[in-house]
Amino acid sequence: MEEAPTHLNAFLKKEALTFNRKRKWELDSYPIMLWWSPLTGETGRLGHCGADACFFTINRTYLHHHMTKALLFYGTDFNIDSLPLPRKAHHDWALFHEESPKNNYKLFHKPVITLFNYTATFSRHSHLPLTTQYLEGIEVLKSLRYLVPLQSKNKLRKSLAPLVYVQSDCDPPSDRDSYVHELMTYIEVDSYGECLRNKDLPQQLKNPASMDADGFYRIIAQYKFILAFENAVCDDYITEKFWRPLKLGVVPVYYGSPSIRDWLPSNKSAILVSEFPHPRELASYIRQLDSDDRLYEAYVEWKLKGEISNQRLLTALRERKWGVQDINQDNYIDAFECMVCTNVWDNVRLQEKGLPPKRWKAEDTHLSCPEPTVFAFSPLRRPSLNSLRKMWISSFEQSKREAQALRWLVDRNQNFSSQEFWALVFKD
Repeated sequence: MEEAPTHLNAFLKKEALTFNRKRKWELDSYPIMLWWSPLTGETGRLGHCGADACFFTINRTYLHHHMTKALLFYGTDFNIDSLPLPRKAHHDWALFHEESPKNNYKLFHKPVITLFNYTATFSRHSHLPLTTQYLEGIEVLKSLRYLVPLQSKNKLRKSLAPLVYVQSDCDPPSDRDSYVHELMTYIEVDSYGECLRNKDLPQQLKNPASMDADGFYRIIAQYKFILAFENAVCDDYITEKFWRPLKLGVVPVYYGSPSIRDWLPSNKSAILVSEFPHPRELASYIRQLDSDDRLYEAYVEWKLKGEISNQRLLTALRERKWGVQDINQDNYIDAFECMVCTNVWDNVRLQEKGLPPKRWKAEDTHLSCPEPTVFAFSPLRRPSLNSLRKMWISSFEQSKREAQALRWLVDRNQNFSSQEFWALVFKD
């Protein structure tokens, strides 16, 4: 290979020196936000947040840089293996966790969640609530694009069950499959997923990634009711399982967030499993709606009229600082980064005035879930379920001890080994 001309080498060296000087100037001029969990994968980026700007990176060599002000953690990847200890007094910790509680139970106990200064979680009490993370906006709820007229649905009932169930994550902490299994003894259910499957999707729609495909939407939209069961039961943990049927004009039969009433488009837009003492009564009620058009239409009247009466929902969508599948808005990760960046800058300005910084603090309400429970339906008919039930319950119980051990070690503010951690967890 020929060498580059001398003048070109000199130019490249000059450019590299200029770049390095510029990067050093940036690092000395802007607070550094270090993603300790490499969620974004970016080695370095100057992010603008209104009038403020921060340098975002996953490069852990910046941990000891004097401009590093905050460490950002992704909840699912938060673990005990390599925490940034000792923690410096000026290092804020920020948690982003939008996923199921089953991914990391430690976070759902007070000793761990209160380690963080800032939070973005599915809870409405979080500093950046992500409760509506699966809902694009009001217009998709009002849209009639996929709505199948009731007369057509009644005709389709000759070949379709009144209820549809589509799940491939089987036997999660909510124990939803036990409930559906019992419900199936009282009413017909078409189940397309891996869990309790009795009906097949077209080959091109069998991939879980196809659940937002137009073809999948049109199949589901033919049904009157859908079993919308979350994989875990937590206040404000509401996923696409609830919003999708509302967008398609299908009545969700919902089990999950105990606070779901606070997020319904209208008072009569979903059937809540918690209101029925047993699947037998739920099946009876669905059969009643299935045979009476007037009663059924009461659950879709809000959509037909385009009327959403829930002011909490309307306000949450109007005031959130991020969008869903909207290229004209920041996404929720951008909003999380900017929330931390802006608050860090606010504290920098306070200190420049000789004032103490404002100390943000997470509270246990920012991620709060009860212990997993199980339904007492026919356990002997599904022996394999017993071990899974016990696993989720024992996992939650152990996570309490893990949270206490982790808090003690972090408060000690020294690096620790996994052996030391587990010895504390199982200490008598």
